[in-house]
Amino acid sequence: MSNTQPLAGHVVVVGGGVSGLAAAHFLLEGGAARVTVLESSGRLGGKLYADEIAGVPVDLGAESILARRPEAVDLARAVGLGDDLEAPATTNAGLWTRGRLRPMPKGGVMGVPGDLGSLAASGVLSAAGLARLPLDHVLPRTKVGEDVAVGAYVAARLGHEVVDRLVDPLLGGVYAGNAYEISLRAAIPQLYEGARGGRSLIETVRESQRKAAAARQDGPVFAGIRGGVGRLPVAVAEACRSAGARIETDAPVRTLRRTPDGWEVAFDHDGTRETLAADAVVLAVPAPAAARLLAAESPGAATELSAVEYASVALVTMAFRRREIAHALPGSGFLVPPVDGRTIKASTFSSQKWHWSGAADSDVYVLRTSIGRHGQEADLAWDDTDLVRLSREDLGEAVGLTAAPVAARVTRWDGGLPQYPVGHLARVTRLREHVAKLPGLEMCGALYEGVGIPACVSSARGAATQVLGTLRRAAEPGAGQ
Repeated sequence: MSNTQPLAGHVVVVGGGVSGLAAAHFLLEGGAARVTVLESSGRLGGKLYADEIAGVPVDLGAESILARRPEAVDLARAVGLGDDLEAPATTNAGLWTRGRLRPMPKGGVMGVPGDLGSLAASGVLSAAGLARLPLDHVLPRTKVGEDVAVGAYVAARLGHEVVDRLVDPLLGGVYAGNAYEISLRAAIPQLYEGARGGRSLIETVRESQRKAAAARQDGPVFAGIRGGVGRLPVAVAEACRSAGARIETDAPVRTLRRTPDGWEVAFDHDGTRETLAADAVVLAVPAPAAARLLAAESPGAATELSAVEYASVALVTMAFRRREIAHALPGSGFLVPPVDGRTIKASTFSSQKWHWSGAADSDVYVLRTSIGRHGQEADLAWDDTDLVRLSREDLGEAVGLTAAPVAARVTRWDGGLPQYPVGHLARVTRLREHVAKLPGLEMCGALYEGVGIPACVSSARGAATQVLGTLRRAAEPGAGQ
């Protein structure tokens, strides 16, 4: 933490996920005098959750960080986890589609192909689907308007097979959403800009890849943390407490009220109602909770927040005896196109993807599956035992895994991932315009700049920077006159 001269202010951060804790960290680093973090659940970390299965550490939520964006990696280093950052042991993922496991084509951007040779060799598309691709170069250069769905635009240029068997599973892995609903502008901005210029989509992908290669830094694209990415929020919380922050769990905020001097935050804790006076507030909670808290102070912001939809997913984590797995499983795992009608949407072979996981116990092999996405959550009605059974059935068909697990855990993330439909960025802009009318209030989280960990950390830094600016202006001579 910084030795910056403390500002005369108290900031309450509502939400103890990685966004809220990162915001608290940046506030303290920037010299905020007092910071209080209030988390409604009994655990810090939100969608980052490290635990164990059969004695092996595992992530029961997000399990990797986009390392090419520096924000999350820098935060991990700042809180003492730099030596525990680790690249995947393998990133060789596949696609389970059209009846077999196939290699992921190279040279694409979120499934939109750029290397047609690799795509043809993978066998992911039919002969008719491959024949459709060269038409992209001769079609009229149709420009997009303000926004368009990824699936609609890509299908118009390259055909529905590309969307259904390549783009949809990759976007689903990030957003747990549907490619035909997700915003091109929000989810794949580099392709959106190319589309606005009217270029061939395949050429836009190739140009994006060339730019990425030219700007490429040393090091892996993705990173994990030994023992699990879920260690990150715990370490951030420890650093914040060491810097003097008050952090409470089981402390749901009930009301948020503007006062002449700032904000009044009322929350429940240890069976009593407590009220805090704050000079500024950072809301780092999902849209439904934020809408409830802002309903009285900003009905416009609450209306925008109430319109945000979320996807629910379940992660099924299983541990097997290595000696009972008949043959080596391929690569780091595989994605499953929803069009194939399987229960699972993906599987990660954790003990192969992460060296630390595989080395934890030489006789235990850990993998996990994911189930559910926006608009396709019916399978989540099954109980945990059935989700394990259905996952095993799909794994048996995909990779021939017939062993029985020695342990299994089902983690349900109800309303876990905000959706980014067409018009999402315009909604965020309107929301920020409403919030700007409330001095001392900032918002951060997966809703605003992206659902990945670096985007959440970036959002948190932006909120903290705005709050610190507000406190500094209030501290200037004559500010209160």
